[in-house]
This record gives sequence, structure tokens and C-alpha cells, in this order.
Amino acid sequence: MQGPDSRWSQIFPDGPLAWDEIVKGYEYSKGHYVVVTDEDFKHAALESSSSIDILDFVPASEIDPRYFETPYYLVPTKGGEKPYALLREAIRKAAVVGIGKIVMRQKQHLVGVKVVSDALVLEIMRFATELADTDDVRFPGNGGVRPQELQMAEQLVKSLAAGFDPDKYTDEYRANLMKIIHAKMRGKKVPTAKVSRKTTGDVKVIDLMSRLKASLQDTRSMKETPRRTRHTIGPTKVPVRARKGA
Repeated sequence: MQGPDSRWSQIFPDGPLAWDEIVKGYEYSKGHYVVVTDEDFKHAALESSSSIDILDFVPASEIDPRYFETPYYLVPTKGGEKPYALLREAIRKAAVVGIGKIVMRQKQHLVGVKVVSDALVLEIMRFATELADTDDVRFPGNGGVRPQELQMAEQLVKSLAAGFDPDKYTDEYRANLMKIIHAKMRGKKVPTAKVSRKTTGDVKVIDLMSRLKASLQDTRSMKETPRRTRHTIGPTKVPVRARKGA
């Protein structure tokens, strides 16, 4: 059996590559590359700008959420308070998003300008070419869904209906890391065991399929034994496989 060192020696028989031997390239077809130099990047770079070129105002309901990425607050320059307020109220009343472009750090970005409370918010967007191609992904149709099953799923969704409260959804990784940092600050031994998910503030994690199956099974059992106590649908988990959306 070959170890990792022997495998690397086969790939790089002359030893590790030096930094000046590493280049950047663009794969235009399988296994075929064009080398891109630092000079090429400089020639392609755009001059940074502090202005936003708004090209269109688009109904907010027509924009796929996958296009939005990172938000930034916009604030008016001195003397620009009134134009700021006018644009904000016009966008709010028309229920639109201003679509434009901006250059930051020599890269052009598609952006959306929207209203959030009393602020204009600029949100970095993805270009259409940056969204993941889903042609090779197969999503299930609804041909096998029975009305009874759909009704049960709707009941489950309604039982977990709630208003959006972002404060109740916590970052477990950050919470664990802060516990380690605080322990070090107090000179205590750093905990090595993983922190239980039960110690976090998150509630109502949904396991939709297993809960739905259990609910459906209980429904069938109740038809056979009418006196059996009705099953209560509770918090569950949704077992799905995630695919990057962009």
C-alpha cells in the first residue's frame, strides 16, 4: 500500500512546486486551459466608483431570491438627505427594487436598491451566469402525492406556523466558540467535548418526512381502532440534501 508521500511523489516527481511555477488558468473545455496572468487581470479590471448606476426599477415580487447575496446600508452624503428621502419613498410606494451596477475593488457587481424601514439598502446580487445550473438535478414531481397525504402535510406546516423572529435562530458554532474563548479568558480548561444541541436556543427543528409518516401511520391505525388517542403533530426535522444555489 502506498502512503500519501509516495502518491505525491508520483504527481510531482521533482518535488513540490515553487510559487513562481504556479499559474492561474481558465478551463474552456475539459482538460484544456488558458493561462491568465496578473497583467490580464489588470487589463480587465474596472475603475472603482462611489456611484451606483441604476438601470431599471423592477417589481420586487419578480426577482428570484437566489439573486440576492450581501446587504449594505446606504447613507446620504452631506446635503443629500432630501433626494435620499424622495428616492426611498418613491421606491417604497411603487414596491420596486432599483437594479444597477457598481464597481468595488476593481470588480463590477450587479446590485439591488431596496427599502428597509427608513433605510435604503444596497444588496449585492448575482449575475444570471453565477447561478448554479440545475439541468443535471432531478426534482420529484407531484404525481405520486395523494390528497390525503397533502392534507396531512398542510396540517403539519400550519401547526408550526409562526411569525419571523430572527433572534430565536442561533449560530451554534459561534456559541460553542465563544464558550471556549470565555473559558480561556478565565484561565479554565478548554472543553473538548462537543456541546449538545440541546444547550442552544434553537427551537422547533423540523423532521418533516419522519413526522409525516408517523402521522399518516397513526391516521391509518385510528381507522382500525377508533378509541385510540389521536396523534399530535409536534416539532420535527426536514431531512434534505442541500445543493449550492449559486
